[in-house]
Amino acid sequence: MFGNKKKDVFFDALSSISVNLKEAADYFVQFKIKNVSNLKEFSFEMKNYEKKGDKIIHGLITELNKSFITPIEREDILHLAIKMDDVLDGMEQCAERFEIYSLTETDEYMNSYADHIHKSTIEIIKAIELLSSKKLLEIRQHTIKINDYESQCDEIFRISLKQLFQNVTDPIKIIQIKEIYEILEGVSDSCEDVADTLETIIMRNA
Repeated sequence: MFGNKKKDVFFDALSSISVNLKEAADYFVQFKIKNVSNLKEFSFEMKNYEKKGDKIIHGLITELNKSFITPIEREDILHLAIKMDDVLDGMEQCAERFEIYSLTETDEYMNSYADHIHKSTIEIIKAIELLSSKKLLEIRQHTIKINDYESQCDEIFRISLKQLFQNVTDPIKIIQIKEIYEILEGVSDSCEDVADTLETIIMRNA
């Protein structure tokens, strides 16, 4: 159950991670790639978000190592932080691939993946706010939405691959675009992992 000592330290860290994730997702979906020179900026800024997230997690681990009492199981705190970080890592990896492959255009499927991932990060930040407020059962409305977005991304993945192999003949381009699809689908899976971790926390503490 919830303890009292250091609760603000841990929940504040989780909140900071979720806010950084949401801001990274905002940037990810809003940035407009117009030419090759934009790609370096895109990758650089996403890397900055990723570094910021790593720094927060490092501080969280330091607090966990020196604290005897935590508001919820320390393993759950760390697992939730790492799963949120996985979402950010995936977006950063995607931006990196765009730069490596000099891809200056996105297609409707990439945009749809990004939109669903962005919506998932909105639900994640809302869920973390409720966790910090100890409103555990209310979190479920957000985990359900995240799971729904992930299911929609599974369908996008199926359709996008089918269209890719039907319409693109250049084997190099197929490899590049397929990897982008796979990374984005993996990010949506990571969002679902966050939801699953939250469900575990609800089960243990509600």
